[in-house]
Amino acid sequence: MEVERSELPPPAEKARVVRAMFDRIAPRYDRMNAILTASLDRGWRRQAIGAAALARGELLVDVACGTGDLAELAVRAGARAVAIDFAPAMLEVARRRGAATLLMRADASALPLVSGAADAVSCGFALRNFVAIEPFLREAARVLKPGGRLVILEVATPAGAVKRALHQVYFERVVPLIGALLADRPAYAYLPRSVAYLPPTERLLDMVRGVGFGAARACALGAGAIQLLSAVREPLA
Repeated sequence: MEVERSELPPPAEKARVVRAMFDRIAPRYDRMNAILTASLDRGWRRQAIGAAALARGELLVDVACGTGDLAELAVRAGARAVAIDFAPAMLEVARRRGAATLLMRADASALPLVSGAADAVSCGFALRNFVAIEPFLREAARVLKPGGRLVILEVATPAGAVKRALHQVYFERVVPLIGALLADRPAYAYLPRSVAYLPPTERLLDMVRGVGFGAARACALGAGAIQLLSAVREPLA
């Protein structure tokens, strides 16, 4: 099943469709991110790793790691990184670039890690691709030590009518056009429409708090088109 401009995959098909889509676009994924964001995504990822506040030797678990950008930044900062994704082709790109200490194929809702193993959990631009968000958040809380940090990068809708209108034109018209010309038409038609899966920021923060995190906050990046969510795992009861 391909993702057409006028539809999104139903829940029963979503995991299979999204996995196949990311396997198709893996060889061009990094190049397309650079083109579509004018390489601004690199700075957003650096800010996310900065928010994780990793000390040398600490363990980051990067969920839905894609080609390994966040894991690679963590390793460069002196941390260890376990990078997890369910798309084999994405993991292969991450493996070739040596992005992580360890690569694992798994689902975000069932992380193959013992409880309390991680000092930080990251997730970059993937929440809207999950079948459900809350199971991932519960797993992140489970694998984190008390005091461990959660950092999430996601798209957002800018505040203000002018910014919102400009963003809508770019995201809903220009991105699919560039994607169709340079990469994969169905995948880059899916990208703007997948925002429909994403709850409002305040609802996301409530979900984060509801599974055992405190100090949950959101920071707007990219003129409001990107959000960086961060939180701290509360002590276990």
